Amino acid sequence: MIPILREARQKELKADKESGISDQAKWFLAEGSDAAVMTRSIPIAKAWDDAMIVYAQNGEAIRPEQGYPIRLLLPGFEGNMNIKWIRRIELSDEPYMTREETSKYTYPVKDKIRMFSFELDARSIITCPSYPQKVNKGWVEIRGISWSGRGKVEKVEVSTDAGKTWQLATLQEPVLSKAHTYFRYLWNWKGEATEILSRVTDETGYLQPTLAQLVEARGPNPGGYHMNPITAWEIKNDGTVLFKPETIK
Repeated sequence: MIPILREARQKELKADKESGISDQAKWFLAEGSDAAVMTRSIPIAKAWDDAMIVYAQNGEAIRPEQGYPIRLLLPGFEGNMNIKWIRRIELSDEPYMTREETSKYTYPVKDKIRMFSFELDARSIITCPSYPQKVNKGWVEIRGISWSGRGKVEKVEVSTDAGKTWQLATLQEPVLSKAHTYFRYLWNWKGEATEILSRVTDETGYLQPTLAQLVEARGPNPGGYHMNPITAWEIKNDGTVLFKPETIK
């Protein structure tokens, strides 16, 4: 066993011993005390990695809407797994197949159903300019945020001609793993109608897809979960900014 893996395994065994967890435990159940009793099965490996039980943020107790008095925080994992108002944790050697993860947070991939998907896929969105703002001719600073549940943002590209060409945006430091990364791009708008878009590539090489690419990969009914397509803002001749909706069909 190479040293880094040996060290990681030693830490895991130490955690097992201190917590009394059997080495047969592969999953843990997180249950919330909200009206829906939101409950999810989570791989035990995530607990040993960077999972947290959170009671405070920025020097003050978390707020009721954030899950007071304590909540589960799983960096990089989709939001519904970060159980609020957590009241119970239970261990098992297999997933619990709870109501939420079997009936809701699943989606079709061609002729199969994908039930367990954890990490947030890489995505970027332009936050300025956006509706109901208006832009004026001249230099416009395009700004937005990007992220990936699988690590750091590698680069963000911006298109000001409806996706025909792409230019590198500037990332705001520090670029941290599994964290929002701000980006900026200076654009000289000459008054023509166009569309502006952004796309992100994370450190795994994953490139944010278009909606058409998502449909091609998953089939004609991809559902509403894990949708991270490139999205566009329309810029009208008078500077009006409108969101451009896309349809699957």
